[in-house]
Amino acid sequence: MRPYLLQGHERPITVVKYNHDGDLLFSASKDQIPSVWRSENGDRLGTFTGHKGTIWDLDCDRFSKHLLTASADTTCKLWSCETGECLKTFTHRGPVRGVTWAEDNKRFATISDPFVEHNAKISIFDIESDDTEPIKEIDIPKEAKRVNATNITWTYLNEHLLVSMDNGYIRLYDPESGKIVNEFMAHEKKINRLQFNLEKTLFITSSADFTSKLYDAVNLKHLKTYKTDRPVNDAVISEHKDHILLGGGQEAMSVTTTSGKVGKFETRFFHLVYEEEFGCVKGHFGPINAIAINPNGLNYASGAEDGYVRLHQFDKSYLDMKDPVPEADEPVEGEEKEASK
Repeated sequence: MRPYLLQGHERPITVVKYNHDGDLLFSASKDQIPSVWRSENGDRLGTFTGHKGTIWDLDCDRFSKHLLTASADTTCKLWSCETGECLKTFTHRGPVRGVTWAEDNKRFATISDPFVEHNAKISIFDIESDDTEPIKEIDIPKEAKRVNATNITWTYLNEHLLVSMDNGYIRLYDPESGKIVNEFMAHEKKINRLQFNLEKTLFITSSADFTSKLYDAVNLKHLKTYKTDRPVNDAVISEHKDHILLGGGQEAMSVTTTSGKVGKFETRFFHLVYEEEFGCVKGHFGPINAIAINPNGLNYASGAEDGYVRLHQFDKSYLDMKDPVPEADEPVEGEEKEASK
């Protein structure tokens, strides 16, 4: 599984995402300039220049026409994927932590951190409107201890907004009323990332408590737990196999004093059902901050604290890998006749 090394960023990678068709890979880092790559061979197709702070999140629409980026410079920007031109800028009161397209590709939601006297907010925008003001804002009141959101995403058919928090909780918001529909503690420590599968029937969390958890997206029931010996920064569900990919590593502040081998900066492969690790891919020289699998199932990308994106093409042995569950033996001719009587 020899990777392409994509060197287009000067600072740690924060997010990597494929478009819906899987032919484009988007990456962003703390260096303010997101990039787009050809997923087949790692060629860089262009950049999106205009932000003045770290890019925490991005999301491409279903038709690869528009890209949204969320930045610490308190703005969310709408870009043309074809030209790289900034079409609109949506200003917030605090750093923008996450952004997500609604399934109709006409609306999107952002979540921003609290700043000075302003609370954290969920903001919903309509891109067809000439106005850059939100059509709906949901205030997240301050608690006794400051709590920040880490991720936001729409559930199936835009029914709710799912928000992960740095205190280990997950909240489900009604986008119309702004009320909390459900809230539960998923982890003992910060939830670094939350990702759905393509059909939005399952979602997986990644936490600093050394675990990743799989949930039913309909009833929010906890299904599986994938345990590691290091903080998990990102996890993704494979669309073509019953596999989970996890990435993480030791805390970034101590990376310079630890070798890649000791720091445990591998992408780890787990079986979705049996919760067992069956392989890993090494290469990064810092904690893995972001992972994404191509919707076509042929490759995956990882981005790390070392500033590199590694694009891995799955080899034939992996693509041909059989499910470890033994198939039922074919009945012999005599048994088949006996069963039919």
